Amino acid sequence: MGKILVTRHLPEGGLDPLRGHELVQRGHDVPYSHKELLADVADVDGIVCLLTDAIDAEVIAAAPRLRAIGNVAVGYDNVDVKAAARAGVAVCNTPGVLDETTADVAFGLIIAASRLFGEAERDLRAGRWQGWAVTQYLGREVHGATLGVVGFGRIGRAVARRAAGFGMRVLHHARKDTGEPGYLASLDELLAEADVVSLHVPLSSATRHLIGRRELALMKPTAVLVNTARGPVVDEQALAEALESGGIFAAGLDVFEEEPRVHPRLLRAPRVVLLPHIGSGSRQTRTRMARLAADGVRAVLAGEQPSNLVTPPAPRAPA
Repeated sequence: MGKILVTRHLPEGGLDPLRGHELVQRGHDVPYSHKELLADVADVDGIVCLLTDAIDAEVIAAAPRLRAIGNVAVGYDNVDVKAAARAGVAVCNTPGVLDETTADVAFGLIIAASRLFGEAERDLRAGRWQGWAVTQYLGREVHGATLGVVGFGRIGRAVARRAAGFGMRVLHHARKDTGEPGYLASLDELLAEADVVSLHVPLSSATRHLIGRRELALMKPTAVLVNTARGPVVDEQALAEALESGGIFAAGLDVFEEEPRVHPRLLRAPRVVLLPHIGSGSRQTRTRMARLAADGVRAVLAGEQPSNLVTPPAPRAPA
C-alpha cells in the first residue's frame, strides 16, 4: 500500500483505481501553494495532481519516496518531466479520453465566435437589444469555410472530423508531414489561407506565443482564431490589439496565459468569446481523466508499465 497525495477534489469514482492505498486529501477544495506542496510531499509515494499544480524540480526533490505522478490532463507542462526522470519518478497523463469532448468545445467556439454569439448574448442580457434588424450581428459563415488546424494530434483530428459535417475545407499544419490531404508545411501559409484557425498544440518553448503580432498580421481580416490548447500559445496582448483594430474578425478562447487571470484588454475586446477552461468539462470525461491518472499511479506502484506513461523514469541510484 502506498501513500498518495491528491491535490484537489476529483469527480466521484475518479480515485477508484487507488482503493487500498492511503489517500491524503484536504477537506476543502483549494489549490496547494508551492510551500504547502513542498511540506506535504515529504513522505508520499505518488501524487495525483491537476495542470494548475506546479510539480517542479524542487517539489520532486522534496519527495524522496515519490515514484509516480498522475497528471489529470493531457498536457503536462506543469510537471518537470526531466527532473522526474532523473529522480526515478514516472509521469502519467490522460491521453485519448478527452479528445471528443474538447473537440466539441473547440467547434462550439468556432461557431460562437464566427456568428458573434458572445456579443449578441451580452447585448441581450444588458437590455441593449431593441429588436430584430437585418444588419445586426452579421457574423461569418462556418459552413463551406476553410478551417486551418494547427497541431494534428487526436484533438485536432477530432475537430477536422466535425468540420467535414459543415462542408468545410480542412488544412492542417504539424511539426512533421502527416502525409494526409490538406497538410501544409508552412504555418504562415495556413494562417494566410484559413478562414478559421484552431490551435491544438502542446505548450513548449517552441509553441509559446506561437501566435503573436506577426502571425496575426498574416491572417485575413475576416478570419477567426480559436484556442483550446494552452493559453501561452497565443500572445494575448497582440490578440487584443488585432481584435480592436479589426486585424482579425473574431476569436474564441477557452485558455489563457495567466489563468485564472484574463488579460483586461481581452475582457474589453470586441467579437471575442471567452470560456473558463471548460474544454474537457463533462462529468463523464473528467471522471475518465481522473481514473486514468489514478490508474497510472496505481500501475507504477504495483510494478506495472502504465499505458499512459509520458516518459519512463531513469533507474534510481542505489541508496
